[in-house]
Amino acid sequence: MQCAQAHCVNNRLMASSTLSPNGRAALETLAADLRRIFGNRLHSVCAYGTIDEGADIRSIALVDRLAFEDLAACAPLARRWDAQALAVPLILERDEFTRTLDVFPLEYGEIIASHVPVFGDDPFEGISVLAADMRRACELQAKSHLIHLREGFLETGGDPRAVGRLIGASAEGFRRLLMNINTLVAPASIDPAHGDLATAAEEHIGVPAGLTRDVLAASGGGPSTIPDSTALLARYIAGVERVWEFVDAWKRA
Repeated sequence: MQCAQAHCVNNRLMASSTLSPNGRAALETLAADLRRIFGNRLHSVCAYGTIDEGADIRSIALVDRLAFEDLAACAPLARRWDAQALAVPLILERDEFTRTLDVFPLEYGEIIASHVPVFGDDPFEGISVLAADMRRACELQAKSHLIHLREGFLETGGDPRAVGRLIGASAEGFRRLLMNINTLVAPASIDPAHGDLATAAEEHIGVPAGLTRDVLAASGGGPSTIPDSTALLARYIAGVERVWEFVDAWKRA
């Protein structure tokens, strides 16, 4: 699949598809609060990310100038935002966002892919993440995950229950890693709302689908839910080694 200069992030589940009327009303209240503080310096407010049941709604506000006095004015409102199931907004200067796209390509890529404007014009129109920056971030994520698993196993002392806890605690990070690499190499290959991440990872990265399903099934579960945790961890580490080797070798002009 050919790519232009910029990496085209896949169209993830948009926040708007699951925003409740109460959620949208809370976001509009947040925007009104920020308008009172920033005035004409407030450029836009957007919700972003998928909306998980029980999780606070994430948002980003872009402003023309951000001073400590602005943060001090926002601080007393944080408790009220929390009561409305809103995460504290990410507040950035507009230039700050565009100048650090190469520093936070995974995080900003998610915002660009899943944002829903609440106030102001769409601030991300025409903005995208470079494939080279995305690849480097994925490599860092993969290598960090591999090191974490290796060191974590040593810290367990080989105790199967501790190994099971290590697998369960790391499963969500593994899911995010595979999602990010699939986004990089095959943007249209998987819709996380309907697609099969394990199948996509096997097809595009070479990680066995069975391994991915076994690791993700351990997420949030106790160590007793894994029949042979040490054997699974051995497969898991080998799979993450494969992921790192793949993204290390992957290049795109």
